[in-house]
Amino acid sequence: MRSPAERVLVLLLRGVGCVELFALIPTLMPRAWMAATHELIGLGSFPSGPIVEYLARALSAFYAFHGGLLLLLSTDVRRYAALLIYAAVTIVAFGVLALAVDLLVGMPWWWTAGEGPFLVLFGIVLLALQARVRGASGRSPAEPS
Repeated sequence: MRSPAERVLVLLLRGVGCVELFALIPTLMPRAWMAATHELIGLGSFPSGPIVEYLARALSAFYAFHGGLLLLLSTDVRRYAALLIYAAVTIVAFGVLALAVDLLVGMPWWWTAGEGPFLVLFGIVLLALQARVRGASGRSPAEPS
């Protein structure tokens, strides 16, 4: 039987994982759609050059793959506890890095507020929930289930 913390952890992993899978769309969309979206959200003209498109597609693919990982971790949060802790710590670190990059390059306030801080908070919540699941099960994360 799952504890309340385990149920919330599973739902959170699945919710964020599903949202991150939507990043597959820009990975595959035509360049013209990328440019139109870029302008629509107020970022100006989409820069030309292969590195810009490569980075946009590669980061989108990274987010989509990360979403798949979160979905996989949600299938058994006790079994994958050590991986989940690693993922949560790296999510916090990535959130701090994303916030710094967003501020450095001058991303809009709504982007900056929505990316880095969300990732930091998400990672911290994952760690807290995983600690509660671990406490409820009476096992360390490295012990087999």
